[in-house]
Amino acid sequence: MGPHRVRARKPNVEMQVEEMNTVTVLSVQGRVDSVTAPDLQDRLITLLARSTSQVVVDCQGMDYISSAGFRALILAGRQADRAGSRLTLCSLPAKVRQLFELGEFLDLFPIAATRDEAVKRGT
Repeated sequence: MGPHRVRARKPNVEMQVEEMNTVTVLSVQGRVDSVTAPDLQDRLITLLARSTSQVVVDCQGMDYISSAGFRALILAGRQADRAGSRLTLCSLPAKVRQLFELGEFLDLFPIAATRDEAVKRGT
């Protein structure tokens, strides 16, 4: 047998930041796993270090979240608590919500059904 190539998987997550008054919205699209979770954590910690009073993570485009992704959210939530800020999640797709339920993470974060609802809570 000859050599074969193994294709490296590219990180499959995109994040976009939108400022809305005192609320910062981070939209996450794709997979949050052991490869991409550190980027999510770094982005959240940076946003929480600003003077904003609330960061909303819009999960509408999230396909999957692993234990590494949950860890990133938990650490960012702790950072928000220390800073007197607030981390809210919104728009959890059914598959992702099921992972939150299985891991018993639903009670760890304020979760809004929609982005608008999450933003209104923070203003």
